Amino acid sequence: MPRFYCSLPLSVGAIVDLPSDTAHHIFVLRLNVGDRVELFNGEGGSYLATLTAISKKHVTAEVKLFLPEEVELPFHLSLAQALPEGSKMDWIIEKAIELGVNHIQPLAAQRSVVKLNQERAEKKMAHWQGIIQSATEQCGRKRLALLAELIDAQKWMTQQDMHKRILLSPRANQSLADWAKHHPAQALTIAIGPEGGFSEQEEQLAVNQGALMLSLGPRVLRTETAGLAAITVISAAWGGI
Repeated sequence: MPRFYCSLPLSVGAIVDLPSDTAHHIFVLRLNVGDRVELFNGEGGSYLATLTAISKKHVTAEVKLFLPEEVELPFHLSLAQALPEGSKMDWIIEKAIELGVNHIQPLAAQRSVVKLNQERAEKKMAHWQGIIQSATEQCGRKRLALLAELIDAQKWMTQQDMHKRILLSPRANQSLADWAKHHPAQALTIAIGPEGGFSEQEEQLAVNQGALMLSLGPRVLRTETAGLAAITVISAAWGGI
């Protein structure tokens, strides 16, 4: 059944005008009046709805049934990802959403090759928000992950956070897998450096601020691999898979 994010109040019995981009998608898919779709607004659960009118730019649907099932991780997980080269960030965000991440924090690290001015950063944020939405639709999640504003990595490291922060580094002495086996499920933030990794200055600052520096084993993973591997390790240890 097609699934669509709908940033509107939804309730059983309501007839809603779907957003224009969703209407266009439904038109392209050649759905018909009477077809069923699943709608969600990111607030939890989803709704079964029947299409009642379709045109190229306007679609209405009648909400029939609330579906309370959730597929979220049993713990809150954030990914703080330093900007990588090219379009790697797109791929990282898409896969992180599929794996259940609740929060994405882009970081401008010392070794990040990509440098974004305010205008480019705003365009990237809008683009990444679209990726979060489409990935959520695809993977069956009912809640949208939060995308935070791009921030300098050192500034982020000095901010107070209620969540435990883990900095992944090949220089760490303990592995993430070993640490996870000996700690209960909890809210967690995983920080990943850019292609060249976090600088020693950034790592030391993070540790001084209470972050725990761990590794993913003896092999050095690419920045686009490390975060996803870490999410998988934590999920496997704490019941998210």
